[in-house]
Amino acid sequence: MSTFQAPKGTYDLLPPDSATYLAVREAIATPLKNSGYGYIETPGFENVELFARGVGESTDIVTKEMYAFETKGGDRLALRPEGTASVLRAALEANLHKTGNLPVKLWYSGSYYRYERPQKGRYRHFSQVGAEAIGTEDPALDAELIILADQAYRSLGLSDFRILLNSLGDKECRPVYRDALQGFLRGLDLDEDTRRRIDINPLRVLDDKRAEVQKQLVGAPMLRDYLCDACKAYHEEVRELLAAAGVAFQDDEKLVRGLDYYTRTTFEFVHDGLGAQSAVGGGGRYDGLSEMIGGPALPSVGWALGVDRTVLALEAEGITLDIPASTSVYAVPLGDEARRVLFGVVTELRREGVATDFCYGGKGLKGAMKNANRSGARYALVAGERDLADGVVQLKDMESGEQEPVTLDEVVATLQAKLA
Repeated sequence: MSTFQAPKGTYDLLPPDSATYLAVREAIATPLKNSGYGYIETPGFENVELFARGVGESTDIVTKEMYAFETKGGDRLALRPEGTASVLRAALEANLHKTGNLPVKLWYSGSYYRYERPQKGRYRHFSQVGAEAIGTEDPALDAELIILADQAYRSLGLSDFRILLNSLGDKECRPVYRDALQGFLRGLDLDEDTRRRIDINPLRVLDDKRAEVQKQLVGAPMLRDYLCDACKAYHEEVRELLAAAGVAFQDDEKLVRGLDYYTRTTFEFVHDGLGAQSAVGGGGRYDGLSEMIGGPALPSVGWALGVDRTVLALEAEGITLDIPASTSVYAVPLGDEARRVLFGVVTELRREGVATDFCYGGKGLKGAMKNANRSGARYALVAGERDLADGVVQLKDMESGEQEPVTLDEVVATLQAKLA
């Protein structure tokens, strides 16, 4: 064993499990690609200030969980703890909002980093697929993104998830609610950290998972009673569009999500088979974030779905994805001449798009056929000196065990036809 191990709270993705993660990423990305979202990739680290301003000074992410460091040149950087702020920064920097085609629709996939207490489903390095629609205020966009996430999960065969939905109001009505909530919270018996949060972002106190805090929150003013007419109408339209699309959701008045930038629509996908870490993804509208990070007013909405959590959800429902074998043909040479000839055939098959592997290391027939079996290949190509003298290779069907000689000049076309 190596003396080095993966850092605490991280994991290595290895075959064959990695194939499931790739399939999950692809399943989440497919509905986005079919709906006008273009792929974006941003650096793994950004200026600390981008997250402090964008995600929020009072959030656990910024105060406790961010990997921040200073470079040799004196720059203060942080490993990205989430995707939205980076994507919006990149879109603003490239002036994508000025091309005249709003909303700017982008999707991304990558690793994110938070210094957390590691547990199942909560790691210090985790993988997400996300989507952002930048520059347009329209309930249909909010509904579209929720519907696309629902579609992605259903395409994987998941059914035991719920969509929680809420509205956080906007800059017109939220300040009035904020005052009322602060007044209520100041009368409670709370620790110093939580009291500080009352001043910075009191909505985050509602999100506190501790039983002793939740018990005191009974009777707290509800945001729905403070929504202005515009926010009520907006939220109602999102709800109507989801219902018309046949997407079930539950209203959850306490849903605030863990980031300061959300306005109006906020939502979460939860899976009841995951225990404490039940959220598999979520998002919402963030109409003021662009201005927070120095850009123009660009109302936007987005989400991120956790790949790790989605894989756990599949396991909880007992779903095994039907992932095709990565190898279709496995070549077994017996002798030096066969090795030279079959390697040429393998190269030609690969050029023609046939997934082909080769028995390396000069193994005997028995060991080589064991490798062929393990590879999951549908066909094996076997050739020894006598076969080559006859100008053929033996084509073995790994399922039926049947074997037939095929001439060397016909082997590629024969395999293409059989695999079609």
